[in-house]
Amino acid sequence: MSFVTGLLLIDAPASALNNLGNLPGSMTENVVGVKHIPTREGNYPYVSAQAFRYWLRTTLEQGNWGWKAAPVFRETKIAYTDANPILYWDDDLFGYMRAPSKKTEAANARESSGLVAEATPTADTVTRVSPFRVSTLVSIAPVRLVEDFGTMSRQEGDPVLHGHQFYRATLQGLLSLDLHAAGTFTYVQRTGYQNLDEERCKLAKAKGLEHLEQEKAYRLPLKERIARVRALLEGLAELSGGAKQALHYTDVSPDILVLAVTRGGNHIFGHIIGAQGERPVLNLPALREALDVNREDLLSDVYIGWVRGYLDAEREKLETALGEGGMLGDWNDRIHLIHPREACQRLAQELEAHPDWMQ
Repeated sequence: MSFVTGLLLIDAPASALNNLGNLPGSMTENVVGVKHIPTREGNYPYVSAQAFRYWLRTTLEQGNWGWKAAPVFRETKIAYTDANPILYWDDDLFGYMRAPSKKTEAANARESSGLVAEATPTADTVTRVSPFRVSTLVSIAPVRLVEDFGTMSRQEGDPVLHGHQFYRATLQGLLSLDLHAAGTFTYVQRTGYQNLDEERCKLAKAKGLEHLEQEKAYRLPLKERIARVRALLEGLAELSGGAKQALHYTDVSPDILVLAVTRGGNHIFGHIIGAQGERPVLNLPALREALDVNREDLLSDVYIGWVRGYLDAEREKLETALGEGGMLGDWNDRIHLIHPREACQRLAQELEAHPDWMQ
């Protein structure tokens, strides 16, 4: 099985991208803290995988890739999407869980949304393991959290004090996309794999989806599957989102994005970025080892998207290593050092040229 395997770095020069609410014991009552991992070495700020996936979903919905987002229905204590991966691209690539509900409030919620005609009837619990997997985005090194105070003083009387934490860090994340699972929907009666119930199977037949009887699955046409994967990749390169943007305006699109199609879901690039103090450094011996050891499992070329102006000295190290006689000189024809957007576009083009990777 083939996977898109990726690593990304986000430069957060003065940011508070994912917050945890009010800090207890602060000097004022309303100080908002940032999510971080406390260790003996210091604090590692992080962005949760849920937040990262939300940023990407929103980016895809607002972009120009033809992304078809599923409607969301809300009850008192739960919310769920339509759970129809045949129609909706996010249900396909991001997974879902939905149980049938006979409650009056569920019917009322769907009616009030104005999407009753679009709601897929659900008789059995349907669940789908997400083909798209991401890690938590974590700072590559411990940093000091800064607490900034402000006031609301446009009114009469005493000013109202407030505050928030922020940090200067480089966040690293890993991602993986199961290309076989993208656009392939099973009806195996097992949690995570009963993607389709009877109603959704009827829809699959009506739309002429390929029936994989041995796998107990239906599959979309190849062209549509690749269109969904391409949209996801290109949306990743233009990622936007994050908290406190009015105060810190952090560009969360990847400054470095490493992508390749690999055989198997293990991540091969997880240790190629190290840290010198709080500064990221490229570990060339680790990259060389990852490439050599996994040579037979690297199906595509390796696309390293690197924004010029970000860590230029480290980029020059890589360029030198790829030159004749360099540490990676014999990999020069398979490693492409370009902009992150170009990296996503070039990998998508390779996918189109190798439909067997989607099997």
